[in-house]
This record gives sequence, structure tokens and C-alpha cells, in this order.
Amino acid sequence: MMSQTQPEGRSTRDPSGPMAGTIAILRKQGLPWCDAGDLPASEARFDDGRAWRLEIPSVEGPAAMAAVIEEAERLGVRVDRVSQGSGISMLTDGELTEMLTLGEAHGIEVCLFVGPRASWGVGRQPVSGAGAVAGPTLRGADQVRFALEEVRSATERGLRSILVGDVGLLAIIGRAKVAGDLPPELVVKTSVALPCPNPATAAVLAALGATSINLGTDLSLGQIAAIRAAVSTPVDVYCEAPDDFGGVIRHFEVIDMVRVASPIYIKFTVRNAPGIYPSGAHLAGTVLSTARERVRRAALAIDLLRRYGSSSTHAPAH
Repeated sequence: MMSQTQPEGRSTRDPSGPMAGTIAILRKQGLPWCDAGDLPASEARFDDGRAWRLEIPSVEGPAAMAAVIEEAERLGVRVDRVSQGSGISMLTDGELTEMLTLGEAHGIEVCLFVGPRASWGVGRQPVSGAGAVAGPTLRGADQVRFALEEVRSATERGLRSILVGDVGLLAIIGRAKVAGDLPPELVVKTSVALPCPNPATAAVLAALGATSINLGTDLSLGQIAAIRAAVSTPVDVYCEAPDDFGGVIRHFEVIDMVRVASPIYIKFTVRNAPGIYPSGAHLAGTVLSTARERVRRAALAIDLLRRYGSSSTHAPAH
């Protein structure tokens, strides 16, 4: 029987305290055993020396991307990545090519969601109250094949950044890159719908092949800092989140997010906006107006970064 005797007055975080045995296991595996409440600064940076980059999500096609670029130029904001949620298969070959051409011309990474997902299939679990967590996963071997075909075909047309919502597909793509079956420079970004809420999960996702890890929208600064202590992989965080992922607005926290979590992509959507996946001409007005507003929201937070952040957190505008 395990002893119930515990040292008096010792924190459960103390490596010599009442949870010493458990902490020893986590330390042996190279994982933090507590959230980083002291908010230690991260010294890690992107390859170009920057602490942060800007991502504009839900950019659903070339017209929306052109609107983002136009608004960014108007506001003096540098956009480093745009991501899309409707899926590669919701773009024509011409639309995909146009987005990649815009990206190359403006130095913007184009990241597209791998299209098939359980919530769009015939299954009922993903649309049930308790089963919504299964929404972005791939249901059955056919959907896995469809998803991998979509990735393989898109990379042949020049795409070099994808957004993945299924852990099995992540592992397949990671192995395919190592084997030379997919481009080694392919960016593999995990979806916010494949939640990363802690350091252990972050380490697993990185080991499977994630090169950009999407953190949960509601993590505290201390929780984010603990994840950074576990992995060197760039992370991305919604500094303003959509309503269906909590609707948080954390503009002032961006200053410390960058400090503790660099290299980090800060990204902004628009609260109180309707869902637009899968996108199309029937939603064109909403897609374009929200694309522009995301850039404006980002500009608001970047102004705070420039005002209160250290010089190492600054990114040049266009």
C-alpha cells in the first residue's frame, strides 16, 4: 500500500514535495511538471531572427487573400502567413495557383486545410453534442486516402504548407516527408480543432511531424510558457478567437505571449462573425469583409506590441 504520509507545508510543485515521484517521471521524460507562473522569457526565434510572425486565418480563396494584402498595405502591417479552413478541395486549380502566386509575390506563406473531415461526412457522431470533438478527424480509411491524395496532389502543384486536423494523418505525412514521398520543406501546421492544451501533447505532435503547433485558445500565459519549455517548434495562438472556439479577445496579452512563447505566430479572427466553412460565392460578402477586419484587429494588437514590447519583439512593416 502506498504511504499516505505527506510532507507538511510543501507545494505539490516542489520536486521534493508530496508529488515527488510523479514529478520524477515527468522530469525523466524532459517535460515540465507545472505551469510556468513566473513567465520566463523565451530566447528561441524564427530562422530570420524574429520573435513573432502574423497569421491571418480563414482566408477563403484568392479574392479574400487580395483583400488581406490590400488592407495590410493600407495599415502598414506585415502578413507572414494566411491560412484557409474550407479545404484544398474547395479551391479550383486556378484559385489554388492564384493564391500561391499572390503568396510568392508578397512573401506570404499560404497554408491550406486538408479538406475531408468527419463533420462533413455521413456519420452522426461529429454533429452530436458530445461528439463535436471528432469533427476535424478523418472517418474511415477512405477519408485518410482522400486526404493524403489531396496533400500529394497539391504539393505537386506547388503548395508547401498544409493545415491538419487528424493525428493519424499528421503521422502519415511526417513519415512521408522523411521517406521522400512528400517535400521535406512542407510546413505541417496542426489545427486548433486538434487541440494542444499541454506540454506533453505538444511534444507528441512535434514528434509526429508538426512544424507549427496550434495551441488551445484559452491557455493562460503560464500554460503557454510551459509548452514552450517542452518544444522548440513554432506555435500559433488565436489572440482573438472565433465564437465557436471561445471568442476570447486577448490583445493586451499579446505582449507577454510573444515574450514567453517565441517563435510564435499571432493570429486574429473576428468575434461575433458567422461561420464561413465551407466557403463559396454565396458567402462572398462576409468572406471579404471579415478578411479585412481580421487585418484591422491584428493592427490594433501590433500597435500594442510596438508600444510596450521590447525591440526583439518588433517586426518590420512592409
